[in-house]
Amino acid sequence: MDIDFRALVVIMMSAALVNNYVLRQFLGVCPFLGVSKDLKSSVGMGFAVMFVMLLAASVTWPIQVFLLDTNDLRFMQTVVFILVIATLVQLVEVILKKYSPSLFESLGVYLPLMTTNCAVLAVTISNINNGYTYIEAVVSALGAGLGFFLAMVIFTGVREHTASADPPEAFKGIPLILITAAILSLAFFGFEGVIENLFGQ
Repeated sequence: MDIDFRALVVIMMSAALVNNYVLRQFLGVCPFLGVSKDLKSSVGMGFAVMFVMLLAASVTWPIQVFLLDTNDLRFMQTVVFILVIATLVQLVEVILKKYSPSLFESLGVYLPLMTTNCAVLAVTISNINNGYTYIEAVVSALGAGLGFFLAMVIFTGVREHTASADPPEAFKGIPLILITAAILSLAFFGFEGVIENLFGQ
């Protein structure tokens, strides 16, 4: 089987930058806003989401192709995918609780909420809807995870910087956080068309 590495790079970079699930498609905003208060928590959540996205894409693609499609059970896609993601999140929780209790505590309620993180579910469903092969689906999930990680780290850095500022009273708290997220989202819109043109697609 021939592998088009250029196409894989385009898929990964597009998922990470051009079609960033948080900043372009506004999916998975809950942990994005809730866990971005300090760098350690945001890095931990970023890696956790990336890990779950990779595993979810690796597991759900064969389930869709070899189980749901072949048995005419496509209508069960969302339910089955959510069950798979919930199982994977439980696995991540167990691993973090055993090997990094401090990170487990800092992530708090946002870790189990990853079960219903629409960004993770969206990646798995988008892979199927886009007709990706197994390798393309995994690469797309990796790109989406990198994009989530990148958005979390950048947003945390900006939040830590603005925390030391003295904005007008009307902008303190949530308004400043939302304005910051909106500006960061606009910055990612600048990647529109860059990846495809860069690699001659």
